Amino acid sequence: MDHPGYGDFRARREATIWQQLNQVLKGLIIIALLLVIVSLFLPQYKRLKQSRSELDALQAIVTEQKMVLARHTREASLLKTDPVYLETIARDRLDLMKEGETIFRLEPPKEKPKAATPAR
Repeated sequence: MDHPGYGDFRARREATIWQQLNQVLKGLIIIALLLVIVSLFLPQYKRLKQSRSELDALQAIVTEQKMVLARHTREASLLKTDPVYLETIARDRLDLMKEGETIFRLEPPKEKPKAATPAR
């Protein structure tokens, strides 16, 4: 026994199911496209971050080396031009002192050896 409006209702119901399935399919396609785009650009992004961190580390080394160079250049200049500085350095390295002079040496604290951790 078919009711007169039942076939119409069934057709509309099937149409809405297909519309919903089409919406779900569109959503899945968009998600798949986004995943493809992310998978294409993620390795390059990681490589870029790694390169930037390496660059920062190298720039820190360059800055440190520039400071060492400036210190050595200053010391060489003082050794060439300042006889008082030259005398002070020579007496310090040769452990010599003038008469009546008292020298105080401050040694940096020695680092304690780290205890080995027991193996488990």
